[in-house]
Amino acid sequence: MLNLERLRTLDALARHGSVSGAADGLHVTTSAVSQQMAKLEREVGQQLLAKNGRGIRLTDAGRLLADHAAKILSQVQIAQSDIEAQRGQVVGEVRLAAFPTAARGLFPAALTTLRAEHPELRLRTTELEPESGIRAVLRGDADLAVVLDWSNKRLPVPGGLAKAELLDDAPDIAMPAGHALADRREVDIEDFAEDDWVSWPEGEFCYDWLMFTLRSKGIEPRIAHLAGEHHTQLALIAAGFGVCVAPRLGRGPVPDGVRLVPVRQPMRRHVHAVWRTDADRRPSIQAAVEALRSAGRALHAPVP
Repeated sequence: MLNLERLRTLDALARHGSVSGAADGLHVTTSAVSQQMAKLEREVGQQLLAKNGRGIRLTDAGRLLADHAAKILSQVQIAQSDIEAQRGQVVGEVRLAAFPTAARGLFPAALTTLRAEHPELRLRTTELEPESGIRAVLRGDADLAVVLDWSNKRLPVPGGLAKAELLDDAPDIAMPAGHALADRREVDIEDFAEDDWVSWPEGEFCYDWLMFTLRSKGIEPRIAHLAGEHHTQLALIAAGFGVCVAPRLGRGPVPDGVRLVPVRQPMRRHVHAVWRTDADRRPSIQAAVEALRSAGRALHAPVP
């Protein structure tokens, strides 16, 4: 009989494409991955991996067995979900991922609620940008991810994932206190066509959104500084190096010398949770979603 953990290792290799990637996804060493694969090859009596330059690739037999492994592991997940649902108890382990401001803004309250109400539930968290969070859930490296999209730019959610809205986040424009528009009650994003911008790093979903939004207004953005952390962005604004979009979720203290002005036009970040549909009945997933929603409600920014 094929060993389930070895099939899990093969599945991780197929999804990550490398021994090191599989080891990171499984939270084991690369030698442990190699040992499991050597044992699996002996079990099936065929070569499953072949060298490919400095890396490895699956042989035809390896790809065939990896396809079966993915189906088997999905059925195991469904079985676990059904057993948990029948027991009706929130137990086991839930691995949560979230983009940084959601991790900062939602996780402390949500995890506190889960620990108080479900002491037998083990919780693990990590920060991942939205697209990486979705990939982690699809790969099975995370059970649930908190992701986002914008009112004018949606983040595609692949098939096989369930989704729950958590809250809407209304951003402001952050600018130096001496900016000509700092005393306005509201602004339009196109008011800053001649300003330098402080932005998220290239390749991130929010960077793409900012470029898309400004260009849709006929503005070619002048991106002067890139910073992944909002605190770094606001520090640059305080020093007079441009303006930025400053979402409210997880924002924290605002440095002296920075003014925040709401955007007149509706501009929202839609924050939601995603998880695999084959885990849909797990009470632990349902409890995590409700705890995240409760944390969102406490911020006075519920979904309308």
